[in-house]
Formats: sequence, C-alpha cells, structure tokens
Amino acid sequence: MADTKEETTAVSPRAGRKAAKLAKEIRAFGKEHGGVEGQIAHIGQAGTRIVLVGEDGGWGDLVAPTHAIAQQAAEQAGLTLHDEFDGEFAAKVVTGPYEWTRMAGIQLGGPANA
Repeated sequence: MADTKEETTAVSPRAGRKAAKLAKEIRAFGKEHGGVEGQIAHIGQAGTRIVLVGEDGGWGDLVAPTHAIAQQAAEQAGLTLHDEFDGEFAAKVVTGPYEWTRMAGIQLGGPANA
C-alpha cells in the first residue's frame, strides 16, 4: 500500500484542476502543430517541465508544480512521452534565427533580440 505525498497531491481537487488546464494546453499545442510528443523533466523547486515537440518541429514547454501533476496532465492529454530528450527526439525540433540568437548569440557575444 504505497501512499506518497506526491500521489495524494495529484488527486486533490486543486491539483486535478491544474492537470486539466495543462492537458487542455497540451491538446491545443498538438492541434496547432499536427500532433505532439513530450518529455517530463524535474526542474527543482520550480516544479516539473513538460517539453512539447510538434509534428511540424514546433516546440514549447509548460511547467507543472509537481511531477505527479505533470504526469496526470500528460495522461489526460494522451501525450506520447519519451524517457529522455535524446538525439532522435531532439532532432524533431526545428529552430530558427530567434532560437540561435537567444541560445547561442547572447553567450557568444552575438546580437540580442529586439
């Protein structure tokens, strides 16, 4: 009989509403991008990140307060989850000038985005 605090939090009414809201956002992203896959990653006290990658290469993320809520949202949305953001999954992401400027340009002294 494993009853952890995280599992209890996931079934609270507030957690259920948060998971439902995240699931709605995941489904909307998938509709906009021709389908969606994802990966869940703990990001410390800030919570858990749900990384989304669309079939068209578009990407984004959402943050859930707990791993349990992120997992519940993914399940409600029917999100296919990857264990890791590995090479094959990462290769689906399409980046453009904005991402290159933000991810590399600032660190390398490149131009900042307006």
